[in-house]
Amino acid sequence: MQDADALLALAVRISLIAFMVGSLLDMGLEMRVRDALACLGNRRFLVRVLAFGFLAGPALAWAIGRALGLDPSYATGLMLVGLTPGAPFLPAMVRRAKGDMRHAAAMMLVTALATVAVLPVATPLIAEGLTVDAWTVARPILVLVLLPLLIGMAVFAMAPAIAAALHPWARAVGGIAALALLALCVVVYGRSMAGTFGQRVIAAEVLFLGLLTLAAYRSGGGLAQRERSVLGLGMCTRNLGAALAPLLSMEAPDERAVVAVVLALPVQLVCALVAAALFARGATSQDTNGRTTTCRSG
Repeated sequence: MQDADALLALAVRISLIAFMVGSLLDMGLEMRVRDALACLGNRRFLVRVLAFGFLAGPALAWAIGRALGLDPSYATGLMLVGLTPGAPFLPAMVRRAKGDMRHAAAMMLVTALATVAVLPVATPLIAEGLTVDAWTVARPILVLVLLPLLIGMAVFAMAPAIAAALHPWARAVGGIAALALLALCVVVYGRSMAGTFGQRVIAAEVLFLGLLTLAAYRSGGGLAQRERSVLGLGMCTRNLGAALAPLLSMEAPDERAVVAVVLALPVQLVCALVAAALFARGATSQDTNGRTTTCRSG
């Protein structure tokens, strides 16, 4: 039984890595470096990314934990989830939402760097004995987020024909891995999810993701619909590898806090798929009106 559980846990990890790397490589293989960098000049977008990602997000997670009376360990897990916006599979969701992929690349860069800067400072404030060094947070972000994205961009810049040939394969890997990940999450974490039903953990995570996504999407004065969908999905998807880093660096990790973070994986996948479908309708309506999105400063 233990061997089967270990194999399933390994399968979840492999499918998650394949999903992350496939999605980011897919985006990089059709992205010019100058396009992603140009969107970093969109100050309205970047201010909202930082404000919702690292101010409103943690504040909302804290408020929901208090309002629902979560067990302190579950509340700690929710706070860590609230501090880590921008999952590595964000590009796949943005593509489903017909959002602007250039802004998605810019958001991945900004949230990755900000997470490395903020998480080591914020974690000691969440719970006693909870600490993490910057390299522990940075390592998975560099290897699983920035590296495949930058490799894809480099291949596209130096060998467009090779990028065009690799692109459908990267997208297929990401798509197949996503389906496998959803199925495995139900099998592996179904028991843990059932065990939290009296604890309001899932309700807290759905409420957190739903409210933050809606607020970010609706906040966008001066942002095009395709940019607002990137912002909303960036808040709806969370970098759980970074969220787990402080917990797993402890000698005796808080099991309930770990469960709260792990549960956010299937919850955010479902929430992000629903949000992407809704945002895609808005993008279709915008296409009908003939409006376009551009990277701009200001």
